[in-house]
Amino acid sequence: MPPALEAARAEVAQACRLLAARRLVLGTAGNVSVRVGELVAVTATGARFEELTADQVSVVDLDGRVVGGTLAPTSELGLHLGVYRRYGAGAVVHTHAPMATAVGLVVDELPCVHYQMLLLGGTVRVAPYATFGTPELAEAVLAALDGRAAALMANHGALTHAGSLGGAVEQTELLEWACELYWRAASIGTPRALDAEAQQAVVAAATRRAYGSTHPATPEEPARHDVDD
Repeated sequence: MPPALEAARAEVAQACRLLAARRLVLGTAGNVSVRVGELVAVTATGARFEELTADQVSVVDLDGRVVGGTLAPTSELGLHLGVYRRYGAGAVVHTHAPMATAVGLVVDELPCVHYQMLLLGGTVRVAPYATFGTPELAEAVLAALDGRAAALMANHGALTHAGSLGGAVEQTELLEWACELYWRAASIGTPRALDAEAQQAVVAAATRRAYGSTHPATPEEPARHDVDD
């Protein structure tokens, strides 16, 4: 197998173990993939995340044909391939993370209650329930992902995508944090959501300040005291 694919299989296995260590998955409940050109390295069905190794990662083409590895890929392969085809993603992470799954049981969408959720696209939609591994589930989730990097799945779990596997894992962690934040706030009142104007202001401020990245101070620029930077 080409070195790039071997590296991708190892990266998927490492991401799975990380997700398990952070209690975002339990046992075999979830699946992870990363795209390498016209091929996809994806977890095998039935693989346990906490002990997953590179040889438990299958390689398929974009039509779902197995071209590498000895194990059958996840039952959610169609969903992963749909994300790659429709949204040009570089990696996909699907989990049954506890907070994300719980919130998806009771709301139709997760409001944008914190500006960091703009990294997910803002409000996170909840795809209606359908049986796992079916085209109906894949289509429901793909629709919920329109313009978003994350979706909740009613009575099921959550899915994120990004340009890299590290990015998709970070999106999963952010989504779980946002769901816990919403749950805690909802337990004491009605959470306030950011409206469109507030969201646009955040985008403008982040662009102006290069928010989220370090950069050198200029001599004429006084030191800033931004609490969130």
